Amino acid sequence: MSPAWLLPEYVEDILPPYARQAEALRRSLLDLFDSYGYDLVCPPLVEYLDSLLTGAARDLDLKTFKVVDGLSGRMLGVRADMTPQAARIDAHLINHEGATRLCYAGPVLRTKPAGFLASREPFQLGAEIFGHAGIEADLEIQELLIAALNIAGVPEARLSLGHAGLFRALADGAGLSEGRAGSMFAALRGKDVPEVEALSADLDAPWRDAFRQLPGLYGGAAALEQARAVLPPHAAITQALDDLARLLAAGNSFGNISVAVDLSDLRGDGYHNGATFAAYAGGQASAVALGGRYDGAGGVFGRSRPATGFSLDLRQILDCLAAPAERGGILAPSTQDAALRARVAELRQHGERVVIELPGQGAYSRETGCDRRLVKSGEGWIVV
Repeated sequence: MSPAWLLPEYVEDILPPYARQAEALRRSLLDLFDSYGYDLVCPPLVEYLDSLLTGAARDLDLKTFKVVDGLSGRMLGVRADMTPQAARIDAHLINHEGATRLCYAGPVLRTKPAGFLASREPFQLGAEIFGHAGIEADLEIQELLIAALNIAGVPEARLSLGHAGLFRALADGAGLSEGRAGSMFAALRGKDVPEVEALSADLDAPWRDAFRQLPGLYGGAAALEQARAVLPPHAAITQALDDLARLLAAGNSFGNISVAVDLSDLRGDGYHNGATFAAYAGGQASAVALGGRYDGAGGVFGRSRPATGFSLDLRQILDCLAAPAERGGILAPSTQDAALRARVAELRQHGERVVIELPGQGAYSRETGCDRRLVKSGEGWIVV
């Protein structure tokens, strides 16, 4: 039998001082989202399964823990991603006619980790715009994502831009069945060039060559120009490349982050249909943030609205940051001295951490993390 203190694989506690670092970062990011006009929502941890796994979010199925509701007998899902929940709230509860900006923060749970060192309990913070189909919304989301990476202090941050609509245009143009398109999507996402070549072997030349070119179409503006030259002259493909060109230019204008395009970077959970974002930290293979356009996700809830957004994983960001310093504090004796109580209250009001040393605990004072003491002098209670 396993010891009672063991946790499931890929599930872990966040301990001091990292928990304090995580909370400070959560507050800073939510303040950032608020400054852009994003209203905070708090969706429930569990919902009916058919609500969490809308048609647009079908790739979440294998990631979602499922249980039977003891009250209704219906299947419940523990959320694996909060984006579909935000789409439900916009479509069914808020009902704005114009653009709606929502943000959220909370843990999600997944049946399997995204990578070898990833957690099955990511802590998601995200921002979504509903109700605007234009590139302006994607540009705002990109700007907000870059600002979030800067506030978080993600080292050597870089942003990879893709476009799910470009892949869909190629799949439709080549006449791929749904199953074959799914296999091609997976091969491109995994950079499996031999599999891409095998899946495209019997396609007409323009489509076969296009799929085989995608893994090599990455980089800056030159990569987009090459894409215009080698991909079929299809209206949806041209529009996708135009959108990416605007996003690339806008992203690089900030000057403090590396932005590039990767036309085979097909990430997310399967509901994206336009420009996509994947943010990385230096030295890490897994993305610390993912996002993009997912028009129509609210259709199952009665309102099909354009939408774009992103979410980042606070746990992954903590992993790429320097270890936080101990906060320190002031140790005060346990006494009913009125002047001492007033001094303690004053210090706490000014943001100090004051710990009362309980009777008999003097031998363990180091464990409080305090680096100063309150002592009584002729001038009253002073910090030394």
